[in-house]
Formats: sequence, structure tokens, C-alpha cells
Amino acid sequence: MTSKQRAYLKSLASNLNPVFQVGKSSLTPELTDAIRESFNKNELIKIAVLKNCADDPREIAEMIAERTHSQLVQVIGKKFVLYKADKDKPRIVLPKA
Repeated sequence: MTSKQRAYLKSLASNLNPVFQVGKSSLTPELTDAIRESFNKNELIKIAVLKNCADDPREIAEMIAERTHSQLVQVIGKKFVLYKADKDKPRIVLPKA
């Protein structure tokens, strides 16, 4: 992903509200499955890490991205954005590389 494409996704994500919250139990298999399933409806997802979660938001974001085969767009404070293009009908058209 180029910096231009990342900037475009960041601009789209600025208006999104977090869809999921990572809490005290941190990253569970159920949460990972729910996020993976959510990519069927949305290509861009914002996730919040709650204050009671002891893990680093960047580490959580990287683990989720790896497990869901998505791309980490950005991490700001305790929120992060993931992107996964729809293979059949992509709704977000990225700028050319």
C-alpha cells in the first residue's frame, strides 16, 4: 500500500465510529472471528481499545491485521483502522500506486 492510498483511507476513516471495542480480556478468538466476518460488509473498520485493556494498541492492531489478512491503515492513540478489499465487489477504489 502506498502512502497516497494510505492517506486516502485515513480520510475515509476519519468519519467512521469504532465498530468494535477491545476490552479487559484483550484479543479473543470470538472478537477476531467477529472482525473477520465484519469485513464481508465493510472494507474499512475502526476499532477502539478500551482503557482497561493492558495491551499496546499497535500490537493488538498488528495481530488482528495478521489474523484477518487485512492491512493496518493507522493507529491513533487507542484507536486503529483496518482495511481489507472485497475480492468480488470492491466498494473503495484506491488511488493508483
